[in-house]
Amino acid sequence: MAKQKYVYFFGDGKADGKADMKNLLGGKGANIAEMTNLGIPVPAGFTITTEVCTYFYDKGQKYPLGLKKDVAAALKKVEKSMGAKFGDPKNPLLVSVRSGARVSMPGMMDTVLNIGLNDTTIQGLIDKTGNERFAYDAYRRFVNMYGDVVMGVRPRNEKEHDPFEEVMEAKKKKRGIKMDLELSAQDLKELVGEFKALIKKRLGVPFPEEPMDQLWGGISAVFESWNIPRAISYRQIHGIPEDWGTAVNVQAMVFGNMGDDSATGVAFTRDPATGENYFYGEYLTNAQGEDVVAGIRTPQPINRAKKVPKGMNTLEDEMPPLYKQLAGIRTTLEKHYRDMQDIEFTIQQGKLWMLQTRTGKRTAAAAVKIAVDMVKERRITKPEAVMRVSPDQLDQLLHPTLDPKAVREKIAKGLPASPGAAVGQVVFSAEEAEQWANEGKKVILVRIETSPDDIRGMNVAEGILTTRGGMTSHAAVVARGMGKCCVAGVGEISVDYKKGNFSVGKTVVKEGAWISMDGTKGEVYLGQVPKVEPKLTGDFGTFMKWADEIRVLKVRTNADTPHDSGVARAFGAEGIGLTRTEHMFFEGERISAVRQMILSEDVEGRKKALAKILPMQREDFVGIFRAMAGLPVTIRTLDPPLHEFLPGHNDTKEINELAKEMGVKPAQLKKKIASLAEFNPMLGTRGCRLGISYPEITEMQARAIFEAACKVAREGKRVMPEIMIPLVGHVNELKLQRAIVEEVAQEVMGKQGVKIKYMVGTMIELPRAALTADQIAEEAEFFSFGTNDLTQTTFGMSRDDTGALLAFYVDEGILPKDPFVSIDEAGVGQLVAMGVEKGRATRAGLKCGICGEHGGDPDSIDFCHRVGLDYVSCSPYRVPIARLSAAQAAIRHQAPAKAAPKKKAAAKKAKGGKKK
Repeated sequence: MAKQKYVYFFGDGKADGKADMKNLLGGKGANIAEMTNLGIPVPAGFTITTEVCTYFYDKGQKYPLGLKKDVAAALKKVEKSMGAKFGDPKNPLLVSVRSGARVSMPGMMDTVLNIGLNDTTIQGLIDKTGNERFAYDAYRRFVNMYGDVVMGVRPRNEKEHDPFEEVMEAKKKKRGIKMDLELSAQDLKELVGEFKALIKKRLGVPFPEEPMDQLWGGISAVFESWNIPRAISYRQIHGIPEDWGTAVNVQAMVFGNMGDDSATGVAFTRDPATGENYFYGEYLTNAQGEDVVAGIRTPQPINRAKKVPKGMNTLEDEMPPLYKQLAGIRTTLEKHYRDMQDIEFTIQQGKLWMLQTRTGKRTAAAAVKIAVDMVKERRITKPEAVMRVSPDQLDQLLHPTLDPKAVREKIAKGLPASPGAAVGQVVFSAEEAEQWANEGKKVILVRIETSPDDIRGMNVAEGILTTRGGMTSHAAVVARGMGKCCVAGVGEISVDYKKGNFSVGKTVVKEGAWISMDGTKGEVYLGQVPKVEPKLTGDFGTFMKWADEIRVLKVRTNADTPHDSGVARAFGAEGIGLTRTEHMFFEGERISAVRQMILSEDVEGRKKALAKILPMQREDFVGIFRAMAGLPVTIRTLDPPLHEFLPGHNDTKEINELAKEMGVKPAQLKKKIASLAEFNPMLGTRGCRLGISYPEITEMQARAIFEAACKVAREGKRVMPEIMIPLVGHVNELKLQRAIVEEVAQEVMGKQGVKIKYMVGTMIELPRAALTADQIAEEAEFFSFGTNDLTQTTFGMSRDDTGALLAFYVDEGILPKDPFVSIDEAGVGQLVAMGVEKGRATRAGLKCGICGEHGGDPDSIDFCHRVGLDYVSCSPYRVPIARLSAAQAAIRHQAPAKAAPKKKAAAKKAKGGKKK
């Protein structure tokens, strides 16, 4: 039996791995291997697989037998490739240890650089480079990073800052200097000793001098960082499975801080903010990679593709041959991967090295543009383009931006790191951002610079504002990936964490003050600037047209007003899957009439009150039918329990006002309200049970629907009403309610002299309805699965009361995800599939859809495609997301799902099956 391979070497133009091995080598390791095989200059190294990470956690942080021997063998290959020896006092090889999950998790896990330095090898590095200051700068960085990441030297309390940084600041203060670059070689040498003394004092153990001990300390730290809080938070936010694990990449160090002939940078093969096709990136001369990402120094652009500030050089100006080589690699990588790449590079004393390539994170607007452009460039197909954009990314394009006509007071300008708009109250820590957001406040997180530990605060913030950093800083990259507005590098702003404010000139903005940001322009404004609705044209329209050509599922909307209907139509809705008529009852004078209807003692009293509601509800339906312009409109009859419309039992003021209006005594009214109270109203008198108990309610609603339909039809417009009876558990319930609808329909159409095609169906939202769907289909011409209530009744959980419990269940691994967010396929999903199968067995061509919140969830839409539903219905702003999700489901499962068969004459044999 062949020995399992845990270590994969790369170097000298050959690699053991390749790009399609991301599950095993992680994204970084697989792509480094691929670049090596493409002949791109990559420092030699090796990857320890994700399987070792899984073993590491399963076996109590132990390693597989033979791993250390395999690592030593791979290290020998690296030494040969790079012409240096690990731990050698004369010609030392230094290595980095970095993480590499299957998907990019920027900055979330740990890294250790310059491993192999000690008090002996430092002299070899000095002799080799002829640069004592560089050597000791590398050494002090290593001791600092190793002491923090591997050994765990941290601030002891909230008041203490980074202990290594405090030692360094004291050194600069003593020397009377402000910049790190002003520290001399002797200063840096002293700092190494002071850092080591700090470690010994804090931990009681010395800094390790043995290079192999350093290496294994770094490897273990990176594996351990898979489960540090910020990595866990990032996985939860982005839905990355815990059991994937990370690979570890050990790679020879190359240095961008060895003088003016050295540099380091980050670049994208296209603009990640806009998607424009030009080489986009930043670099710093005489700097290490973390200097660019952390934003400690302001980086420079790599070329003049965009306007460059006067007096600022570019890499193209300073090192033309190396820029030309880099631009050639850009072309090679994008052509090879057929997608926009995010690359990291280092120039060491005039030689270019590539450290990483990965599919670049991008804004939604950029994702759409790049996908469309690459189809036009014949690099990818339309289905590939459709799969390139995440459905959730579209959310970034569907929300308001700052009103260009609004008056605004600009206080600062920085870099447009992530486009969009944000309006919120200023907070200065990730913890505050979470706390305020949980209180329902909109916040903007203001930081000098963000770190991976800020991930939770960034996730809940409306936007992020930093005083340091460039377009490739941590804040910018993470914000773009999250679809958050971000303005970075606003150097004119001074942040004071202790006082809880920031200042620009004489303007002081305190915590809690409102500001607005334009992430497209990089501008910051005082106060709340109004927003405007987005216009979806151009590339977005082209992209969505391709999605529509591919998808099988129709996409409808849940809309209760003409305005919502119009918004949904603009987003491409193909009808309304759910109009909640009860939402129409709460406005203005209506609630009073509804209360009178509920509290009336007899049928005549209820009819009198309903007569007041009828014209109001009719006009609502007229507006909705007009807005939907002939598309089907599913209207649900009254669903919630009656107590929801009534004043509270102890609301004396409202009860007195209502009693006066109805001409009854308050005590009598209070008694009636008490009589309607239910211990478990969501399983009480609601849905079809209301219509059966009070048939005059169903009669009034049916009348409003058909009078509205006739009115719009006489205007020469097509109308397609679908009346949906909710909470049916037995076919006889539907039969009774359908009879009322049929009778009113015939009466209204007879009086109006207009014939309207309509359907009567039901919501399948109770387990019994799914189990007896074949019987219910005898009366129902369509099914709409109400998965909100179906999930509640299947799990026996109230979605209104179990939010915290479900979050705990997901965290503990009891449930894979919240079943109210993404459909529970094993349980609720089986009921849906059964309902479809049984219903269509009775009524060929039975139209089936879904109208719960799951109708806008990509995973749930994939399930709906697989079980052969005809449509999904979701909120207006999620319509484009659903359209794209439906297209991706069709592509993912290749052959189109079996759609409902065409209606045949045979279907008419079912009772009530013919249309009116």
